[in-house]
Order: sequence, then C-alpha cells, then structure tokens
Amino acid sequence: MLRQASHFVPARHVNLDYILAAVCHQKGGSHGRCSRMLSSSRSSNNAADTDIDSETNSRDRVTANVDSHGVCHVRLNRPDKLNACDLAMFEAIARTASDLRQDRSLRAVILSGQGRAFCTGLDVKAVMKNGNPKAQINRLLERPSGYGPNNDNAIGNLAQDVSILWRELPVPVIAVLHGMCYGAGFQIALGADFRYATPHCKLSIMEGKWGLIPDMGASILLKELVSIDVAKELTMTAKIISGEEAHRLGLVTHVYDDPMPEAERFVKDILERSPDAIAAAKELYQSTWTATSDKESLILETKLQEKLLISWNQLAASGRSAFGINVPYSKRKE
Repeated sequence: MLRQASHFVPARHVNLDYILAAVCHQKGGSHGRCSRMLSSSRSSNNAADTDIDSETNSRDRVTANVDSHGVCHVRLNRPDKLNACDLAMFEAIARTASDLRQDRSLRAVILSGQGRAFCTGLDVKAVMKNGNPKAQINRLLERPSGYGPNNDNAIGNLAQDVSILWRELPVPVIAVLHGMCYGAGFQIALGADFRYATPHCKLSIMEGKWGLIPDMGASILLKELVSIDVAKELTMTAKIISGEEAHRLGLVTHVYDDPMPEAERFVKDILERSPDAIAAAKELYQSTWTATSDKESLILETKLQEKLLISWNQLAASGRSAFGINVPYSKRKE
C-alpha cells in the first residue's frame, strides 16, 4: 500500500521509480499524461548583474545570478527542506540550465546549495501531497523533458536533465558540496565538470537502500570518474562516504574546509583563458572520453582546432601569453 510505503521511507532518500511503483500498485492502470510546465522567464544578457527567474510555482526553488564577468552562481534554495527536490525544484533546475545555455557571454557556473546541505535527494512527501502524484511522477519520467538543446534529438527525461544539462553548457560548471549530498543531489553534482567538497560532506548513491538503482544519469556520469567495481560497490551498498573518501575514489575533484572561495579562485583562472578554447576543451573530452574510437577522437580534435585557429579569441590568448597584452576576449562563437 502507498500509505505503508510512505510511512516507512524517508522523504529525501527515495528514487522516482519507487513512488511510481507504489502509486501504480495502489491506483492501477496506466501512468497517464500530465501537462508540461514550460513557461519560463528567460535570462537577460546585459553586462550588469542579472537574475534568472523560474516560473511562478518554482521561482523560489533556484536562484541564479550572473555577474559582470559572466560568472553565474546557481543556488538550490530550499534550505528548510535541506534542498530536497520536489517537482518545482526539478523544473527550476532544468529551466535554469536551459536558460544559461542561451547566454554566449557566460564564462562559468558555480552550483551550490543554501543552508545546511547541498541536496538530500527527492522530497517524496511533496510529490505525494501536491496535486496528482501520478501526473507529477509521469512528468519526471517522460522524455524528452522539453529543456534539452535539441528537443527532436533529446534523450533525457526531467529527472535526468537536472544532471545531464550541466554537461551541455559550453562553460565549466563547478558544484560546491557541503553537508549532505544524497541520491538525486549526488547525481546533480556528478553532472558538473568539477566537484569541490568539504572534508566531512556526506555523499551517497542512496537508491540502493530502497532496492532501486540510480536513474538520473549515473550510468553515464560514474563511468567517467570511477572504475566499474567502485560504481557497483557504492550503488549496491548505498554506503555514505565522506568528502575525503569521495576525493580518494575520484568522485570529488578537490576537498577544502571552505570550498566556495577555492571554486571562485579557480574560476578567476578560467576567465584568463579564451572562452572558445574552454568550450572546445569541454566538448572534446566529453565527446571522446569513454565511448568513441581512436579515429573519431582524432578527427574531432582536428575539427575543433580548426575552428579555434586564427580566431579573435585565439589571437587574444596568444597576445596575453606571448606579449603580456591584456587583449579582451569576445563572446563565445557558439
């Protein structure tokens, strides 16, 4: 029974499929369809600081502020719930990533959580309480979500896109982790290019605790970071590891007592480099790291390099490095 399941399962540590199975068991029948929630307010691209608002019912779930250097601080903003994800949070995260993709002046994203935790996973109670839970779950699982870069070829559902869409941004995305980073929160962090964590941050692929698997992109994200036996162990045991252990395993890039200033220092280094070269580097490694042939990798290297050669930003980078001339970079080409 659904009532029994929700009584025994903590709200923030449960996989989406658990709720779907429970709802279908109680209600029977097909999953149905739900209307998309796609009206969004787009980000403005002026040089001054810019706020990016989500739609009305998820406006407060995520805040995003782009400064005059093109650095965006994205903050999960549900601290009273330890940033656990309800449907509005999923929509807001995916919409924010989608909006930022349109901004060619963007240089970097720092993703963090307000309050005592980065994100403690799925908020089951909110999903069950707010309206029709069947429709909410179907919205999370249907594909495409509507937020992907090319909706005709998009492959992620909404639950996956909150992780995967950070990979689509042509800029570095740094997740700053503290407190707890469980389940959905862990997979959101895995979608970033870099993870800076506190030594005592708690991380877990929590789905295994409930007899489930991670279904928010972990099958893509984990294989780029750890060996298959480590991925299996963490998934099968649902063990909670510290930031220090996550760093030893390769899941966390750096560990600091106060990771936010370190992330901001790293971004300052990024700002000294050509935005086109940064975007090409991200595309190159992400496209070739695991699943392409040597031939495809070498061809892509040449293709990306040809786009960079004798461009304004390539000449600006050379001027800075060779002659110490602080030539300004232009916006990314793409």
